[in-house]
Amino acid sequence: MSDVGEPSLLHRRLIHQGQELRITLDRVRLPNGHELELEMVHHPGAAAVVPFVSDDEVLLVRQYRWAASQWIYEIPAGKLRPGEAPEACAARELEEEVGHRAGRLERLGDIWTAPGFTDETIALFAARELTPVAQALEPDEVLEVERVPLARALDLARDGRLRDAKSLCALFHVLLRAREQRIE
Repeated sequence: MSDVGEPSLLHRRLIHQGQELRITLDRVRLPNGHELELEMVHHPGAAAVVPFVSDDEVLLVRQYRWAASQWIYEIPAGKLRPGEAPEACAARELEEEVGHRAGRLERLGDIWTAPGFTDETIALFAARELTPVAQALEPDEVLEVERVPLARALDLARDGRLRDAKSLCALFHVLLRAREQRIE
């Protein structure tokens, strides 16, 4: 598909400035020449990490999420602080949420969470060579850490008990890496 022109922001109006998110109403011109208004949620970005305690065991977080109105399985993750590199955020969240420090972090990839209405991206990592440290939960983090075989984490994803998108994507990347290593 060929582009007709360059996309452009014609006007932006701030709708809401929150503690963590900013919402704007953007008047844009799309590459096909159409002009329209789009509501945009602006997010500073995040990092998420699959913590490997052994080659075939990982740590999952079972966390109460208000937006989901339930306890959900996910991997440790958190929002980037101003000027913070994704690697530093992943290492920080690993320590805070599950009480482990990574000897080695491997970048798995990056995802757009919902590009239809937000600019949020999440950098995905695998953490290996873990050593225990003190857990430091924030007030909104109500969670339990579970050590599970990687096969069980994949079963949780397969049967729908693990539905968190960042966690699913990170586990998918882990599987792709394992597959590539078997092929080589």
